Amino acid sequence: MNIAVIGAGYVGLVTAAGLASLGHHVSLGEANADRVRRLEDGEIPIYESGLDELVRWARSSSRLRFHQSNIEAVKGAELVFLCLPTPAGDDGRADLSFVESVVRELAHSLESGAAFVVKSTVPPGTAQALQASLLAAGSPTAVISHPEFLREGTAVHDFLHPDRVVIGSDDPILAKAVASLYDSLATEVIETDQTSAEMIKYSSNSYLATRLTFANTLANLCEAVGADIVDVLRGVGLDHRIGPHFLKPGPGYGGSCFPKDTLALISLAEDAGYDFRLLRAVIAADEEQRRRVADKVKAAAGGGLRGRRVAVWGVAFKAGTDDVRESPSSLIAALLQREGALVTAYDPEARDPNLQHADSALAAVEGADVLLVATEWPEFAKVDLEQVAARMRGHRVVDARNLLDPRQVRAAGLDYSGLGRPNA
Repeated sequence: MNIAVIGAGYVGLVTAAGLASLGHHVSLGEANADRVRRLEDGEIPIYESGLDELVRWARSSSRLRFHQSNIEAVKGAELVFLCLPTPAGDDGRADLSFVESVVRELAHSLESGAAFVVKSTVPPGTAQALQASLLAAGSPTAVISHPEFLREGTAVHDFLHPDRVVIGSDDPILAKAVASLYDSLATEVIETDQTSAEMIKYSSNSYLATRLTFANTLANLCEAVGADIVDVLRGVGLDHRIGPHFLKPGPGYGGSCFPKDTLALISLAEDAGYDFRLLRAVIAADEEQRRRVADKVKAAAGGGLRGRRVAVWGVAFKAGTDDVRESPSSLIAALLQREGALVTAYDPEARDPNLQHADSALAAVEGADVLLVATEWPEFAKVDLEQVAARMRGHRVVDARNLLDPRQVRAAGLDYSGLGRPNA
């Protein structure tokens, strides 16, 4: 099938290359001229495991082309995938201006019978509203809701091995056409209405944010009562009704999805006359978690941060990506800097322009009073801890990911403080 994908961000680039790998011909439209040039030169502008190989194969097989013009990209396309940002506005509601602008731009440029396929995360009711605006503009183009479920760091794997494919449409023929794109994949396809498809996406992200926050708050309670959160969550996760996934404490959630989608769902509830108090509590607890980690660092520094050197391992919001959007590490580092700490960070892929960066994990700890492990990159668990102890001025480690082995940390002559592990 001939497909156009609009937007070469995390979702758009993975979707375009993934569809090409399934045998479809894909034209990728991207307004950023520099990004198009880099892609044409074979440079992948984001870090995502396996993506460079997938794009290279798609290009060499002539199944993937890049265009700076969206109008050029949609020529001959049977389906036009919209993979555009929907950031949170000042009021927490999703900003749909990028999606709406592209729909207006292309309203009369699509081939007869072609349809818009909305991959962007949009509030329930958006596809129906876009459909109505197209009709008002004299365009019969249909709008299908087809939310993405790609995790940064494993997005290529998630595209090729999806848990499910969700399609929302009031036209069963178009829904079947979208479903047929994935015929070669073994997965369950859910065909529903547009609004329900959009709600599935928001519900999934908000539930996962809630689950992560539950693990964090439970870790705080374990510290208070003297229990070990690692053993507690292992015992909880072995219950088949619960499972082990997303039950690991950390410094809070981040990235481009959970923070904005939880806020958007609360705003949606407000507009519908419902007070989503549970989700409000999740957001408040997540904000508190970052403050708690900063306080742990402050206590490890002796109760004050002015002039203290803090090494931070990890800047990305999670391992496997270079994305620093709403990164807990960056937010905690900002809290530390506000109180006078001198922060030096190291991350194998990510950079925060507000931080001083070192070239290695060991270089970051040079002269540090405290080490904060903020992102769960596997390489941090392999660093020679005796070398860490030799290079640090202080001797305290705050492990906000429970990544390091407390016994090995102490054997190297360092003090260990994890999350929910008072006796570890």
